[in-house]
Amino acid sequence: MDQPTAEAALRELEPLVGEWKVEMVPPGGEPLDGGARTVFEWHDSRAHLIQRSTVEVPEAPNGVSIIGCDGAARTYFQLYSDDRGVCRVYEMSIGDGEWRLWRDGEPFAQRFIGRFEDGGRTIRGRWELAEGGGEFRTDFDLIYRKVG
Repeated sequence: MDQPTAEAALRELEPLVGEWKVEMVPPGGEPLDGGARTVFEWHDSRAHLIQRSTVEVPEAPNGVSIIGCDGAARTYFQLYSDDRGVCRVYEMSIGDGEWRLWRDGEPFAQRFIGRFEDGGRTIRGRWELAEGGGEFRTDFDLIYRKVG
């Protein structure tokens, strides 16, 4: 029996690969000065993308994520953890100039929508959350700018 490979689905992740300077903007506020950086790099197997984020703002955690896919279903998942001890699983999609992450569950539902701009050198996105089944509200905006 032929098994579909993940090659095409993994190729869709390529626009994320590299180092990014990240600017965080709270709702109605000024950008936080925190020297945030994110690096996306392929695991040695090239079957997973590793995301490492560092932030020099005390209220924002450093994190590590592993992004993978189901090659047959062309679905993506992100396993997230941070230095607060938080671990979450997000569903993910990427393509047509957008990168999306989402999860339902306690203590709140979350979603991120980022749009690639400037020939893929900028990702402008927003994290939103909804508590207790309520309406989504902006948590914070992120602007990723590719370094180099």
